[in-house]
Amino acid sequence: MTTKKEIAISIENLHKTFRLPHEQHSGLKQMVIGALRRNRKKGYELHHVLKGLDFEIEAGDFFGIVGRNGSGKSTLLKTLAGIYSPDKGAVQVNGTLVPFIELGVGFNPELTGRENVFLNGALLGFSRDEMSAMYEDIVKFAELAKFMDQKLKNYSSGMQVRLAFSIAIRANADILLLDEVLAVGDESFQRKCFQYFAELKKNNKTVILVTHDMDAVQRFCDKAIMIEKGKIVASGRSSEVAQKYRELFAADSNIPQSTTKKQNRDGTIETDFIQAKINLRKTSEKLTFDITVRQKKPLKEDSIVALGLIRDTGEQVFRWASDEKTKDVLSFDPAHITLELQNIFPEGTYDILFVVKSRDRSEDYGTFTDILQFEIESRTDHPWDTYWKPQERFTIEPSKVGGR
Repeated sequence: MTTKKEIAISIENLHKTFRLPHEQHSGLKQMVIGALRRNRKKGYELHHVLKGLDFEIEAGDFFGIVGRNGSGKSTLLKTLAGIYSPDKGAVQVNGTLVPFIELGVGFNPELTGRENVFLNGALLGFSRDEMSAMYEDIVKFAELAKFMDQKLKNYSSGMQVRLAFSIAIRANADILLLDEVLAVGDESFQRKCFQYFAELKKNNKTVILVTHDMDAVQRFCDKAIMIEKGKIVASGRSSEVAQKYRELFAADSNIPQSTTKKQNRDGTIETDFIQAKINLRKTSEKLTFDITVRQKKPLKEDSIVALGLIRDTGEQVFRWASDEKTKDVLSFDPAHITLELQNIFPEGTYDILFVVKSRDRSEDYGTFTDILQFEIESRTDHPWDTYWKPQERFTIEPSKVGGR
């Protein structure tokens, strides 16, 4: 019998509206004229941002919120954080909550980075001794050791947010709200963010992540929702919501995308661009994927293949993309790929995510889930922190630059 989880956040019929003024008043005369005009006509229009949202987030969920710019994501997050009050509906938060939204709000630009660390820590409720003990770890995480004695006004906006994020993650809260933290750093900082996310999952923290990075959504989030024009238009497993987001973006981009899709549970898939066949050979020690991809229409010269493993929880525990592993250019007449992975994945039921796209990800020639379902039995010989990092070997034949 499945035990129902506690509810961390409950949203019921949530509405939020803002008044948008028609004109700006720069002086007393304009204000008087504007007031007289408002007797005849309103000087503003109502902008209905959130339109009756209903959803729940269970304790321990890693929950994704996605949507295009202007969809209402940030307004929703600020309402959850208590920055905005709803016009209608209810928001119930069970537990302590730390929002990583307006990071660095308490910073003073005339103080040094070092001084701001202690100032921001005090705002989070830490004593000076506690901050002194954490100081080196904060600076190391933010990668700002050379800049800590400079005034904050000389920092770039990205450096300031990295420092603020590095401080904020020291807070011990039940629920964390993360808004686009992956957009403020280079690859090294993003890798640290991913490690931090993995630690949060390990400790069953409740996390809400707002991001445009669908790979991060699929990798970390158990569940997700997509907002469009203030309404929830997709909800469920993160892999499904991420694909809906990609389809919405592609439809607006007016670029070639696959329009027909056929697939069988035996690993045979087809679109109007490609045909593919995926076989899996599984032992207790390794997983071996044999993949053949043939083009039906000409693909871009630098097109890529990607494969992911998705648990029945919706969590993507592994991702492999050809362009991130080799500089070779695939030849799809046909392309043969063999990918061998060390079997270190947690117990559960898995599906395969398979993608063929242009290298810049703008053109989608085929995206598939639920291709091959398979089981992985209980394993105790691999600790949690090795998940997503299996030893791997692969071959690509033929390629236009040479194989590996």
